[in-house]
Amino acid sequence: MKRFISPAALVLVLAALALPAVAIAKIVELGATKTGVTAPVCPPSTVKHPQQCTIILTRSTALETMRDGIAFPTKATHAGEIVAFTLGISALSSNRKTRKQYIHNLDQAYGGVTLAAVTVLKQVGSASNLRWEVVAESPYIHLEPYLGQVVQFPLQTNLPIARGEVVAITTPTWAPILTIDVSPKSFAYRQSRSANCGNPPATQQAQTTPGSVTSYKCLYDGTRPEYTATEVLSPVPPKNYVHAGDRG
Repeated sequence: MKRFISPAALVLVLAALALPAVAIAKIVELGATKTGVTAPVCPPSTVKHPQQCTIILTRSTALETMRDGIAFPTKATHAGEIVAFTLGISALSSNRKTRKQYIHNLDQAYGGVTLAAVTVLKQVGSASNLRWEVVAESPYIHLEPYLGQVVQFPLQTNLPIARGEVVAITTPTWAPILTIDVSPKSFAYRQSRSANCGNPPATQQAQTTPGSVTSYKCLYDGTRPEYTATEVLSPVPPKNYVHAGDRG
């Protein structure tokens, strides 16, 4: 069954819970730009050369570095919690038999069924070092039931995110979530690895452990990972707010 919860519905959920800060809670969609999330398809130019249809993210963490010319579109500008994430997931093929064969081949090649998780990262050291540390990561979701759809997945446990931290997508196996052959001046992302960037990773390169630090030296201009993340901002106390412990 398709799972979806809209930002408006999240507001209603918060109100129903009667949270003290609901009146000033705010929801933002990290990574949302004028180009909406879509389910990737193979460009016409790759019909005769399927190996050139590189829409599959494999064994790595993907961090979008540019979308519609906006640098690091999933960077949080305020502290809060990630409560859901949205993926555009390719159908792989419109032919059921062909799709089944593709799924089997990918499962065999990359160590299991298609999986994805949302990952919160913070930069370590200078920006030029391209090193990122895992702050938090959601459980993995099996994507096969959602092939060909844009789906929002609510999280069972929210992920904290601080100002300046970013959201990435992780797969320990494979995930068909990359749109290719788009403008290299407007779209780009990096993977959590530093060598042999022109080929799929031969070993596991995904960041799966909180606290782990990895270099993101593999840059892919003209490719767009299809994801956003829903953040509920932490409430800001009113100017006249006085903490109980501050009272005389």
